[in-house]
Amino acid sequence: MLNDPALVLNRSWFPIGTTTVRDAVCMIYRAAARGLDPDEGTTHDFDSWASLSVPVEEPCIRTVRLRIKVPEIIILTDYDSLPRCRVSFSRRNIYKRDRNHCQYCGAKPPISDLTIDHVVPRSEGGRSTWENCVLACLPCNRRKANRTLRDSGVHLLRQPKEPHWTPFVTIPLAKRKASWEQFISERYWNVVLEE
Repeated sequence: MLNDPALVLNRSWFPIGTTTVRDAVCMIYRAAARGLDPDEGTTHDFDSWASLSVPVEEPCIRTVRLRIKVPEIIILTDYDSLPRCRVSFSRRNIYKRDRNHCQYCGAKPPISDLTIDHVVPRSEGGRSTWENCVLACLPCNRRKANRTLRDSGVHLLRQPKEPHWTPFVTIPLAKRKASWEQFISERYWNVVLEE
């Protein structure tokens, strides 16, 4: 249970990420955060959090003298900013960005028949960046080969660019808690990359 997720809100009550229950309790104890009781809508420092009654059927953190309620949501006391989320450059995210379509002919072959092509070939100084890598089906990749677009006669259907996440925080569906729904809309649960 100490490794379960807890939602982290900034001082303005905007979701910025998750942490473990263990770290959430530590932050409440150090006064870096306050625990939020989602049923009551009240915030608590460590002493008032530790004094909350915990029903017998509800999970709790046991100490020698206390049964401490498991914090599902914490609010940071001094952090007002929003993190800048960037999509990491990876093979998997290129496939997501291009939606498994060849960026030269628009075909959607099986994933095993797609490759990542450098628009400006590496031999010409092209780098592995969002703006220079696209998906290509095998026939288009063979046709383009190690040449520039002009030399190969192929054309991009869409200029490649770095995708942006729509929300500031993404949370896997498996970690979702009912108490978080008032702070995180449905669009955060099933995040897709923008075009």
